Amino acid sequence: MDRDIAERKLAELHAEMRRCRRCLDAGYPITPRAIFSGPATAKIMVVGQAPGANEAKTGRPFDGPAGRRLFSWLAQAGFDEDEFRATQYITAITKCFPGKKGSRGDRVPTAMERRLCAPFLARELELVNPQLIIPVGRIAISRFLGKVRLDETIGNMYECDGKLVLPLPHPSGANLWLNRPESRELLDRALAQLHALKKELSV
Repeated sequence: MDRDIAERKLAELHAEMRRCRRCLDAGYPITPRAIFSGPATAKIMVVGQAPGANEAKTGRPFDGPAGRRLFSWLAQAGFDEDEFRATQYITAITKCFPGKKGSRGDRVPTAMERRLCAPFLARELELVNPQLIIPVGRIAISRFLGKVRLDETIGNMYECDGKLVLPLPHPSGANLWLNRPESRELLDRALAQLHALKKELSV
């Protein structure tokens, strides 16, 4: 697809996502503000689970503590945060903040919410057509790879519909998987692969 056409259609999609009230109308306690960023020319698409409370306030994806950790990982792979945000695409399985789950952090979007939002991600993938997808966390990983275990997935490269897929764990401080030394070794392996891909993709 011509890049000018893709940019125009992506802008139209962004406007549609901002207007969306599907989950709210279905009774889910979301904050209706779709969070995403990036141009149609992006070679990399990061796909998270859902925006958090900070993101709902600022309108910028991965803008809280989990985002700081994610961008520290990307820095280890050779990426500058400001440049990455300006040139690559960042989105999520569900686009709006799902709300809190008591005192135990953010509510995980239900399967129905994910289905309601799925057409948006499908169109983002079509219009951006990234060479590399980085799903972050179990829910995002399962969208591309099915139900898999992090121990068997992180540190490996996959291909899905002609695109490279490099999964990363969720960077939340509540993710206990990250506390294990063997998990850190898998993460380091994934980031080393990402560093190599950065050169291959010329980004």
